[in-house]
Amino acid sequence: MKSTIHYISIFWITLTLYSCGKRAEENRDNEVFRFNQDANVSSLDPAFAKSQDNIWMCNQLYNGLVQLDDSLNIKPDLAKSWTISEDGKNYSFNLRKDVFFHKNGVFANSKDSTRTVNAPDFEYSFNRLLDEKIASPGGWIMQNVENFKAKNDSVFEIQLKKPFPAFLGLLSMKYASVVPKEAFAISDYDFRTRPIGTGPFQFKLWEENVKLVLRKNPLYFEKDENGQQLPYLEAVAVTFLPDKQSGFLLFAQGKIDFVSGLHPSYKDEILTQSGQLQEKYKNDVTMITGPYLNTEYLGFRMDGKDKAVLDKRIRQAMNYGFDRQKLVTYLRNGMGTPAINGMIPAGLPSFDASKTGYDYNIQKARELVAAYKKATGDSNPKIALSTNATYLDISEYLQREWKKIGLDVAIDVNPPATLRQAIATGKVSFFRASWIADYPDAENYLSLFYSKNFAPNGPNYTHFKNEEFDKLYEQAFLETDNAKRFELYQKMDALVIKEAPVIPLFYDKVARFTRKNVTGLGINPLNMLDLRRVKKSKT
Repeated sequence: MKSTIHYISIFWITLTLYSCGKRAEENRDNEVFRFNQDANVSSLDPAFAKSQDNIWMCNQLYNGLVQLDDSLNIKPDLAKSWTISEDGKNYSFNLRKDVFFHKNGVFANSKDSTRTVNAPDFEYSFNRLLDEKIASPGGWIMQNVENFKAKNDSVFEIQLKKPFPAFLGLLSMKYASVVPKEAFAISDYDFRTRPIGTGPFQFKLWEENVKLVLRKNPLYFEKDENGQQLPYLEAVAVTFLPDKQSGFLLFAQGKIDFVSGLHPSYKDEILTQSGQLQEKYKNDVTMITGPYLNTEYLGFRMDGKDKAVLDKRIRQAMNYGFDRQKLVTYLRNGMGTPAINGMIPAGLPSFDASKTGYDYNIQKARELVAAYKKATGDSNPKIALSTNATYLDISEYLQREWKKIGLDVAIDVNPPATLRQAIATGKVSFFRASWIADYPDAENYLSLFYSKNFAPNGPNYTHFKNEEFDKLYEQAFLETDNAKRFELYQKMDALVIKEAPVIPLFYDKVARFTRKNVTGLGINPLNMLDLRRVKKSKT
């Protein structure tokens, strides 16, 4: 009898422990945000936050002087306020005094293994961007900076060489994050893999190419409207499956919480032709969409050897010669806006929806091609479009449409890295490209056409040169009134439309898919991942 009671007791204790363990696991799952990145993170050091994969992780770990809200307005971050001189060249930032670095053993002189952030920390962090030994790809954001210094512990000053109205936007980039000098004073400390920031999450574990885990920062300074400390989540867990379709399958099975973007391998699985969720996902998935500061385009090399594309009539004819709305509807499942307004994309304050560039006009396109052939005697112009495999479907659609206006366009498919190198070095005359904004100002897009930015030393891959454009571009740097500067931007964009060194295809859209129990993710035109306010309810 005693033995029987003994075994029954063990059974119930085991069952109770199992049940408690299962409930604890379920509760933990409710506090962990899981997603997959198909591209690996190469560094957790913000000085190397160049790719979206690195930027997303650094955005959870670090803060800078300023930040952007979801409407791309400049907001305070570690700088609670700032002043700008009348000439637009001197910036003075007043820092918060309640921000702590993540706890870490590098702060050996502190009993709490941390300390508050001060202005000399920003001086040190900015100097890292300029250090040739570090070779940060973010050094370019300092190219217009004359000098910077910590006036005292709470005031940081920056002096520019010339006015640059978009400068605060540059400072919102993760390159400009603050880091502690103590970590770099230790010779064998690897900051790339053991980051220390001030952000809402702190580093826990990174098994490269496999998984990355971040934990809630208990010292984080931000609170919500009700006074509750951010972030709400306890942890973030990221896996690195390189295949996008496999990543989507995990999401469809409910094993991860979030998928960003559309890929040909699953776009028709989750979306209808009109861009709505397929019926089978409506009860389990939330779709969030919005403008994305990415203009997809085709570029002509304006000083190349192919004479056909050097003729403005051909470039204009190709712009008129296809229906952008059909392209977006049938090849992008509605995820985009036809780029009939120029290079400045929807989502920027200076975007002008009333300005018309090239809408579909097959008759006009045929007339321009015929005029070119008659004037030059070139009855069969040779044009080759260089692209990569991801955009082959779009390229083939354009090839068929241009055939209808009298142009035979060959398609040359290259690996992405090969194509980028060929574009930069001028080895291709007509190429597929895209431009994703680094900072929220149209100057970012117009810099593609400034003559002093010729590739490979700048982003002017078309080698477009126009004296009037250059004059307006330089004038915009001196204009501190936003409305007047936007007018200059629109004049520049109109010049680009007229001369047609590019064929704008569509302005991209951000598409995010979450499980129904996820709230607070939000969306923004830079496709920045911000997990501070994300919550997961119990399923």
